[in-house]
Amino acid sequence: MNANLDTADHSHSWIAVDFDGTLAHYDGFKGATVLGLPITPMLARVCAWLEEGRDVRIFTARADQPESVEAIKLWCLEHIGVAIPVTNVKDRWMHQLWDDRAIQVEKNTGRRVDGAL
Repeated sequence: MNANLDTADHSHSWIAVDFDGTLAHYDGFKGATVLGLPITPMLARVCAWLEEGRDVRIFTARADQPESVEAIKLWCLEHIGVAIPVTNVKDRWMHQLWDDRAIQVEKNTGRRVDGAL
């Protein structure tokens, strides 16, 4: 994400954090409720945001399965101390997306920020 996103008004915004491969280790799908161990730097980042009062949500394809949503909420309770909302839907208030698969593009151009084609 662009550094200037951190200066935006956060009163209604939320931060989307992918689960598999971003917040939790992922070695391939092994079942709806089989979840990896925390990735320490990302876990610390999420905890810091929550301590700041930021709205953080898990943004994952797993959200289409109710049993996965419940498993992720329990994982969050265990590792973060709070059940973070789990979704696969973004809205206009999504401020940032942290994801191991995302490729950032320059706004209104379609060009990759990293310069690759």
